[in-house]
Amino acid sequence: QVQLVESGGGLVQAGGSLRLSCAASGSIFSINAMGWYRQAPGKQRELVAAITSGGSTKYADSVKGRFTISRDNAKNTVYLQMNSLKPEDTAVYYCNAEGRLNGSMSNFASWAQGTQVTVSS
Repeated sequence: QVQLVESGGGLVQAGGSLRLSCAASGSIFSINAMGWYRQAPGKQRELVAAITSGGSTKYADSVKGRFTISRDNAKNTVYLQMNSLKPEDTAVYYCNAEGRLNGSMSNFASWAQGTQVTVSS
């Protein structure tokens, strides 16, 4: 009932920048938190950054000072600006959203399909 569509992944050289976007659509009453996770080969999925509807943010220590998460509540869209990228940032990046559905007011938690980010050295 809630779909998340990502865009913006790709291949970039170390030191470069990429901007990821994720738009939520469907039977949405409200979205509380939106976030970005990543999973590198052979590793567990980890939180990269998250943001609440009020704008509170949190970041993984490994990306602090390099990545910035933001959101447009009117568009149900979250962004991840990634600067000074390192080869260790290479992973599949997943967008996540949690909120309430229209009508039933049930909670939802949805994931996007993932987008590959590759940073070459």
